[in-house]
Amino acid sequence: MNRDAPPPIRRLDATEAASLAPALAEVLVDCVAGGASVSFMHPLDPARSLAFWQGVAAGVARGDRALFVAEEAGTVLGTVQLLLAMPENQPHRAEIAKMLVRRTARGRGLGTALMRAAEGLARDLGRSLLVLDTAEGGEGERLYRRLGWTALGTIPRFALHPDGRPCGSTFFYRDLAA
Repeated sequence: MNRDAPPPIRRLDATEAASLAPALAEVLVDCVAGGASVSFMHPLDPARSLAFWQGVAAGVARGDRALFVAEEAGTVLGTVQLLLAMPENQPHRAEIAKMLVRRTARGRGLGTALMRAAEGLARDLGRSLLVLDTAEGGEGERLYRRLGWTALGTIPRFALHPDGRPCGSTFFYRDLAA
């Protein structure tokens, strides 16, 4: 792997999302095993992770979400989703979900590159407000602050870490119109 620069980020269509579901499932299992609070508990059954990504691929096919990946030498290193299906009174916004980077690929700028790709598409689609939540005190929180996102606050015990410990969630927004 080239440790100097992150690999290019690409947006997947529905067919690519379905075909890469097994590789995306591996990334999710790795992140949960590493303690990422991303809606799943440890140990995460690979079949359950695969089913999740197959559902994501169906959402890409419907146009409900955009899915981005960072790949290198045929290996998916990271991913992020831009959720586009919003209520009719919120056509101006989207949500960031499942920003994941393999533990072995961290520290190379993949998180930044994935987030910039999602933000760019949001702008291109006329979305002026993005929101997300992340585990309090985690790597994600540091990343979003570094990228200029605005923290709204933290809800204590909002979720659980994969090992069952309570986890606060910090909510962020990014005003793309500013």
